[in-house]
Amino acid sequence: MSRPRVAAIVLNFNGRDVTLQALASLEKMTYPNFDLIHVDNGSTDGSSEAVAEQHPGVIQIRVEENSGAADGMNAGLEFACREEYDYLLVLNNDIEVDPGMLDEMMRVAESTDRIGCVGPKAYYYWARDKIWSAGGIIRFKESVTRERGMLEDERGQYQQDQEVDYINGCALLTPRRVVEEIGAWDPLFHLAAEDADWCMRMKARGYRCLYAHRAKLWHMVSHTAGAYVPRRTFNTGRSAALFVRRYAKPWQWITFLSFTAAAVVWAFFRELPKGNQMAAVKKAHGVITGLRTPMTSPPRIGG
Repeated sequence: MSRPRVAAIVLNFNGRDVTLQALASLEKMTYPNFDLIHVDNGSTDGSSEAVAEQHPGVIQIRVEENSGAADGMNAGLEFACREEYDYLLVLNNDIEVDPGMLDEMMRVAESTDRIGCVGPKAYYYWARDKIWSAGGIIRFKESVTRERGMLEDERGQYQQDQEVDYINGCALLTPRRVVEEIGAWDPLFHLAAEDADWCMRMKARGYRCLYAHRAKLWHMVSHTAGAYVPRRTFNTGRSAALFVRRYAKPWQWITFLSFTAAAVVWAFFRELPKGNQMAAVKKAHGVITGLRTPMTSPPRIGG
């Protein structure tokens, strides 16, 4: 019997060099039935041309204008669903994967019913034995998500497949039928929490998010979006507020608002000697904007 067909979708905006590196790594995956799809989300750095030249077997989708990561990824999801792939593997472009990663993710995905998504054990690209994520944790604090195991040295921990709160969108495998049921990424979330929102929507339908401990990748964390800078903090604050509005219970609202107020004040004084206090101000602005943004329903696949 043939193995299920997988669409591995790499989203890229002006990240030509890291994308080429990611594609070279992904092409070495040993799973026997997958296609690589490069979604060029309005790049102006010649990404599409470079991919065509160096990786001619990669399917390319060009989004002419970048209106956010969610809209870019949705172009890839729409294509993969229309082409009736069995599974969709959502990927960042700033990664390097172990050749057996997809085999291990598919092993877990095919092992039990009600699979919503599967994710790998992710390490920092620049510190190869330091864990970045062993599955995600949902919390209602100033940041609504946290990666399990973040910054821990590898010493044999997190060595079993298990259910987790959510899977980070740097590498998330999901069955096509789940995407067709729950819908696409929600453009409300511009640069943060769109993966956690997707997982929450899966879980609301009775699906499970599973961590595959033998699947491995290395991630250039925040390579594209930057670290603690105003543009990023605004979007993380905004997305956190939107997430809380959609999912929080009353006591979780209290936790979120209390921790956010304290975190913004602390970050302002922490960043003051660096001249980067505007990043904290923008975090507060983002939260206020998210609390005021009209809520809409997530988009459906195919319309």
